[in-house]
Amino acid sequence: MARFDTTGLDELLADMKQHGELIGETADKMLLAGAEVAKDAWKKAIEKAGLIDHRDMIDSVGFARNPKTAGDVRLIDIYPQGKDRKGVRNAEKAFVNHYGTSSSKGIKATNFVDDADEMAAEGIMEAYERIWDEHLKGKG
Repeated sequence: MARFDTTGLDELLADMKQHGELIGETADKMLLAGAEVAKDAWKKAIEKAGLIDHRDMIDSVGFARNPKTAGDVRLIDIYPQGKDRKGVRNAEKAFVNHYGTSSSKGIKATNFVDDADEMAAEGIMEAYERIWDEHLKGKG
């Protein structure tokens, strides 16, 4: 789906690299804090787009508590998990509602994931900076 991008992240990453902290406990704490912000933004965007019927999709938005590594990048995937009460994958419903369909049903694209990313960007940077500052002050 969408990718998170924000101003200031390059400078923060450069500072972390200089301190040898691009991987490890502090980086993982930052990812988890950012994931919480993104999760809340996903839920707000789902609600704003009116994609709530039985709350199955909105209540399933989540992420793994252990960041994973893909190539040289540590990451956490945030998306609706599991299946709804009818057995439909919540991630599939999110995909269809985000992009829409061209079928005769004609589900209109909501682009709610892009909205969630925009809503989350500033909060994620604030969470990253707060944890990095705590680490530099010896509190992290």
